[in-house]
Amino acid sequence: MKILVTGGAGFIGSHVNKLLLDQNHQVTVVDNLSHGSKDNLDSRVNFIQEDLNDQPKLEEILPGHDAVIHMASLIEVGESVKNPVGFVENNILGTIKLLEAMRKSNVKKIIFSSSACVYGTPLKTPITEADSLQQQENPYGLTKVSMEQLCILYHKLYNFDVTILRYFNPYGPGEQHIPETHAIPNFIKSVLAKKPIPLFWKGEQVRDFIYIKDLANAHILPLTQSGLHIYNVGTENGTKVIDVINKIFEIVGYKVEIDDKGERKGDVQTLVASSRKIKNDLGWEAKVGLEEGLKETIDFFNR
Repeated sequence: MKILVTGGAGFIGSHVNKLLLDQNHQVTVVDNLSHGSKDNLDSRVNFIQEDLNDQPKLEEILPGHDAVIHMASLIEVGESVKNPVGFVENNILGTIKLLEAMRKSNVKKIIFSSSACVYGTPLKTPITEADSLQQQENPYGLTKVSMEQLCILYHKLYNFDVTILRYFNPYGPGEQHIPETHAIPNFIKSVLAKKPIPLFWKGEQVRDFIYIKDLANAHILPLTQSGLHIYNVGTENGTKVIDVINKIFEIVGYKVEIDDKGERKGDVQTLVASSRKIKNDLGWEAKVGLEEGLKETIDFFNR
């Protein structure tokens, strides 16, 4: 298949690209490089530096592709609270222009990278796909809900094949955002530099940390699906953030100080997935445990 990957120069996209290429798919990456990097790109991809808000350019690029994996979005929760307009313009407007370009190019299969944040503050855990979406805690979550709804609308109106993947908390080798705002890479870099670890809520939040290689594989399996499907992608295991830090200390063999950052607006206390649906439908399940994944991630940052 010929696959277009938006945001493919980012952390998750780079792993998805490699899997696609290794399975003999042709890959076109569209990325504006506002957060991604050419250094993340496999030499086998066809790279086009472009912004999703340029719909006419997308209409030139899309013909001949069989599917789109849509991963291009601003993702940092705290930044979305500071800059909601930027998140709406980039995430929501970029998505509707992509979908319109797909419709006009007769490319009607999309796999969309969503987020567990769409559940807001969940009423229970583990969270299933049948659970209602609660009031959003931050603009990032609001944009993801809107992006999902746009994809679902195009399924209903134009018979698009749509698979929505709701990620929980990805981590792993290759995560090098500038600035880096995700917990695990920041923890590891602080520990390796023997500097205090920045920590919100005293690390009492509970998260479902999913290793990048497991997450990337979840994007390949839906390529043969038709219709509309929504899946959680997580390990089904919740871990306190402070326990992740203690596991990093255990792996490296020493501790550093904690920089207590107090509370942070927009955070949800607990997010843990039920991933039974994607396992039943596609045979996908997380295979890499937290300790193994942390060791590989620490090795990456050591290198």
